[in-house]
Amino acid sequence: PNPFNPVTTIRYDLPEPGMVRLVVHDLRGRVVTTLTDEPKQPGSYRVQWQGKDASGRMVGSGLYFYTIEAVASGSNQTYRSSRKMLLMK
Repeated sequence: PNPFNPVTTIRYDLPEPGMVRLVVHDLRGRVVTTLTDEPKQPGSYRVQWQGKDASGRMVGSGLYFYTIEAVASGSNQTYRSSRKMLLMK
């Protein structure tokens, strides 16, 4: 998803059912918006971010990070990954 303007698509695969949380942060670590925070079944998923904060306002150009955390329903095993995204206007 780098660089992007005005929309980027974040893809992830879930091998087993679990709770998934996908959050966008700014460089200071502040939460910009939460894109997903719900239980999901196994499968491939795509989530779009339109470069907006939780209030629906466009954010400025710059470097952002997304963190995806999945907790498996059966084993409570946690998977966590972070990636950077560059929004260019």
